[in-house]
Amino acid sequence: MALTKEQIAEKTEELKKFISENKDMPGPLMPIMQFAQEKFGYLSLETQILIADSLGIPVTEVYGVATFYAQFSLNPKGDNVISVCQGTACYVKGGAKVLAKVEEQLGITSNQTTPDGKFTIQDTRCLGCCGLAPVMTINEDVYGKLTPEMIPDILAKY
Repeated sequence: MALTKEQIAEKTEELKKFISENKDMPGPLMPIMQFAQEKFGYLSLETQILIADSLGIPVTEVYGVATFYAQFSLNPKGDNVISVCQGTACYVKGGAKVLAKVEEQLGITSNQTTPDGKFTIQDTRCLGCCGLAPVMTINEDVYGKLTPEMIPDILAKY
């Protein structure tokens, strides 16, 4: 769900306060970025610039960290984040077909969000559930031993 201008302004002030309280600590960049990600759900260019300017570092440094670590997102995510495992066990057991069916059902591809903001699809390398391959998660819910035919009923729950 998109934030209102008032919510953005409020969260920006919270971020500025957090930066002010933490910028002189050793290694402040990661905790500040994590705080911003938690507040906004992603790290917009505006947020990256605010962080960089507040710490006196180039925005390229913030961007480099944001793109290196999978925990950070540069785009807003949907209300329901779908992770479809493409690790070896899942891939061998049909993970690519499961991912293709999810993409077909939602009309978007991996690393995209539906226009209504309801779903984001991301492919992942391993969810740690190899015995249930192929696996996907929707938010905190885990679905295993999937077939493409199961996808429409699972998505309908959300």
